[in-house]
Amino acid sequence: LNKGDQQFVDQARARVFELFPALERRLNTKAANLSGGEQQMLTLAQALLCRPRVLLIDELSLGLAPTVVATLIDVVRQINADGTSIVVVEQSVNVATGIASRATFMEKGQVRFSGLTADLVDRPDLLRSVFLSQTKTQARTNAKRRRVKRAANGHARLEVRSLARRFGGVTAVDDVDLRVDDGQILGIIGSNGAGKTTLFDLCSGFLAANSGHVVLEGRDVTGLGAPARAERGLGRSFQDARLFPSMTVTETLATALERHVGVREPTACAFRVGAVVESEGEVAERVEELLDTMGLDRYRDAFISELSTGTRRIVELACAIAHEPKVLLLDEPSSGIAQRETEALAEVLMQLRDTTGASLAVIEHDIPLVTSIADELVCLHLGRVIASGAPAEVLEDPEVVASYLGTNELAIERSGAARGRKRRT
Repeated sequence: LNKGDQQFVDQARARVFELFPALERRLNTKAANLSGGEQQMLTLAQALLCRPRVLLIDELSLGLAPTVVATLIDVVRQINADGTSIVVVEQSVNVATGIASRATFMEKGQVRFSGLTADLVDRPDLLRSVFLSQTKTQARTNAKRRRVKRAANGHARLEVRSLARRFGGVTAVDDVDLRVDDGQILGIIGSNGAGKTTLFDLCSGFLAANSGHVVLEGRDVTGLGAPARAERGLGRSFQDARLFPSMTVTETLATALERHVGVREPTACAFRVGAVVESEGEVAERVEELLDTMGLDRYRDAFISELSTGTRRIVELACAIAHEPKVLLLDEPSSGIAQRETEALAEVLMQLRDTTGASLAVIEHDIPLVTSIADELVCLHLGRVIASGAPAEVLEDPEVVASYLGTNELAIERSGAARGRKRRT
């Protein structure tokens, strides 16, 4: 559209790189190899190059660090002030009400509310947890009834030693050491492109490390692939909910239970012997429990390809629970789900830890969520650990504030996950 206006193109490129310096550093990188946050930046940059009169932004804060969200909020306000009309689809009510004067709330394809954003905040009948409300209640009950004690010896479930990975001349993970102990929830934060997802890829076996070691339950698994690590109890979720699009929700959950299928003998399965029928019945029963617990019953026969981003995220979380891992790596579990679901998600993750004894490592940009559940927090920047320790201490670290958090409270407080929750010791 603007190829003939070289001056505009040059100015626009300079402005884009000013807003998103990470893109300038990855200028020669294929878009598919960018982090989720960097892909979001690229999409927004493409939209800005079109001189739009009306700009439609789908999920402004999705997958982005607080510093980037703060920048985008300022950019959106400036673009609007310059005369461009803007429509923002946003799951975070806090972010949406902070940048928009009017709001429209949709549910099941219908408009349930239209008016001032201030009036929407006072509608708890609309702003509620649809999927995880039941799970949240069960979490509190189960946590009181049965809590797995943490090992006093500090035994490491997952340990990473001097791990490094390079892509050409770019070092994505640079000599990283960390550990996840028995029953611990480790929170991992960091700017987009800091190497968080690459670190999970290395831990789970989807990428081979250039150097260093991954130790699972005291055993070096560096030479094992992803299937072998999963068989040993390492679970993993992804930024983009990698599920089979042609399978139904019920079939997807049944597949996630494959690790716990009691009968695997092909001949017995072919002749449908009693043990096979019993084993399949146990799987079907567990699938029904997960559908009910996660609020997915009405989607049981829906294909994954038909689901919204947020619903796919809930299905993926249900699959992670079905796997019953000893160590679970969650990559931005709140990404794409509504704010009220995020606030309920904290209880769900604590339930998972308390009732199964699984250790969790959670990459998350929602600061209220990750600080409300994490026993320890680690911050990565440019592939290296720049701070680790108690969440409050890490968030006050000057280098963490400068490289990741920033000072915009609206961008930091995307949800109210930590509100009304007494901090665990």
